[in-house]
Amino acid sequence: MARFMAAVKRVVPWAAQNADGAIALLLAIVIGVVGIMPNEIVPTEVQTQLVNAATLVIMALVATALLRDRVRQAPVEETITSGALAELPVRLARLEEIETLVGSTRKALDSLQLVRVLGSKEEIAQSHAEARKDTSRWSFKGGTGTYLRAVTLPACVAAARRDKRHLTVRVEVIDPSNLEVCETYAHYRRSLSDAPDGTGEMWTADRARKESYATILAAFWHRQRYGLLDIAVGLSSTMTTFRWDVSATRLIMTVEDPNKAMTALAGTFYYENCDTELRLSFEQARRVPLEMYKKVPLSDEPTIEEVQELFERIGVPLPKSYNGRDVVDIARKALRAVDPYGEPRPAARQRDGREYGEPLPAGHPREP
Repeated sequence: MARFMAAVKRVVPWAAQNADGAIALLLAIVIGVVGIMPNEIVPTEVQTQLVNAATLVIMALVATALLRDRVRQAPVEETITSGALAELPVRLARLEEIETLVGSTRKALDSLQLVRVLGSKEEIAQSHAEARKDTSRWSFKGGTGTYLRAVTLPACVAAARRDKRHLTVRVEVIDPSNLEVCETYAHYRRSLSDAPDGTGEMWTADRARKESYATILAAFWHRQRYGLLDIAVGLSSTMTTFRWDVSATRLIMTVEDPNKAMTALAGTFYYENCDTELRLSFEQARRVPLEMYKKVPLSDEPTIEEVQELFERIGVPLPKSYNGRDVVDIARKALRAVDPYGEPRPAARQRDGREYGEPLPAGHPREP
């Protein structure tokens, strides 16, 4: 009995709050029970009348419940509409202000962080890729420009050709006709490591000269094949231990350690001053007359005679001691340069099947 009374006490408040629903539920149960009773107890006519009457009552109760709920929800909807929704435009405006503030803060932090140190080959490669992306200009100052020939120049020219846009390139390397600076550079590179570098070669004065000659040859070769390329090469009588690469968006300064570099974004103090330094240094370098690119056409795979004539015509003659194999080696370095920071790759071959640098067979028409 006590349990029954406790249950009634729990149900009564609920029924009072939901009287219309409770009555409708009770009627539905009662009519359902009456409907399944035998005809002997409740005649069919009586059942039909009860069902019809109860249906009308239940529908009225349901309508009453709906109207009551709408009355209860009206103040809530009005509060939401006049409150939160009315403030929504203001809040959206505040979010835009916050996004603008975050963007300004990020730019300020980037400006404060003048130089970021890169600590791996992967980071350096990624930084170079970001610098090359959609750039309209590139300036380089360094030793002999091996990475420039292997990756930077071909990639930048290919991207500019794809987008049909202008590309300005300024290159400053050591003067290959200055034996003293070539020997100084080779000695410096050997002093850091007595093992071959990423290209698989040892550094000698002769190699330094060939690498610089190859950079000059690559500049002429690319200039002849892309009309919107404005490229200039300067030859320096002094060497630097740094290599600067400057694009329209960032500066990258590398050293001999392939896992160490520094980078700065355009607009920062360090970027602007290094860009100015490279411009002034280039103006003081010995200029290669690249405007003569039309006078000495180069084949897709330059011949020995074409390479020799090119260097004679531009006033940077090859050493008299160089034979045909040396000239082929320069052409290979110019157009098939090996990425000193990348993975080793198979030797490139010419159309006749020989590797670049492989001597010509006796009696060959191109043999010197």
